[in-house]
Amino acid sequence: MTSQLHPLEINPQTGEPFLRLAAPHQNIIITPPRQGDQSVTIQHMNDPAIYRWLENPPIPYLPEHADSWIQSVKKESDVTLEYLRKSAEEFPDGPLHFVDACPVRHIREVKEDGTDVLLGDVNFRRSPFEEVLDEVKRKQMQEDNAKKQAGDPTIVYAIGDWLAASHHGRGIMTAAIGLLVTAWGIPRMGVRHVVAHTFAGNIGSNRVFEKNGFVNRGLFDNGKIARGERKIMTLLEWKHEQ
Repeated sequence: MTSQLHPLEINPQTGEPFLRLAAPHQNIIITPPRQGDQSVTIQHMNDPAIYRWLENPPIPYLPEHADSWIQSVKKESDVTLEYLRKSAEEFPDGPLHFVDACPVRHIREVKEDGTDVLLGDVNFRRSPFEEVLDEVKRKQMQEDNAKKQAGDPTIVYAIGDWLAASHHGRGIMTAAIGLLVTAWGIPRMGVRHVVAHTFAGNIGSNRVFEKNGFVNRGLFDNGKIARGERKIMTLLEWKHEQ
């Protein structure tokens, strides 16, 4: 019998589901957001090496920002996990149900004593179609994409991510995105089409996506303003090989 949480592992001490990266990153896990992640999130969101490449975090990033964010993403994760657990009760013999999100997204480094430290975040969402320059057309595409049922292979998803500057250049995010797409996105969400939108000049992030089979479609200017600065964007695109 396959659990509706498959392929998530379960921490025997805490009951928390997680995905573990393969060697040489086997000490890195991806878990749901936790109440208590706020302090480390504040630290990283105030690091210019991170926030310069992100659109939304306000600067300075304050405790109330972290509280609101963690509550929001934790609720999203909790909703998905509750649906999967109810599905397991109602359909103990399967089949596995498609879901519209991945319940694990926070990247953590497990220490030798068993404790762990929050390092980053990686997640799926329905694409905002940033690359579509016509605002009316973009809004219509967003609405059409949002109406589709979980598992619909025509849904276009987008991936967002950040990683602690101390752990850049180690291949961690490359492995995390690859794991999320192959272990969860494809089999549990029916993901077939994913895009990423990065700020121009973010070579490191672009390479992470390219190593996972994303194709760099080039630059575009949709008038994006982040913290008062005009931003040129890069579109990267991945499609599942049938």
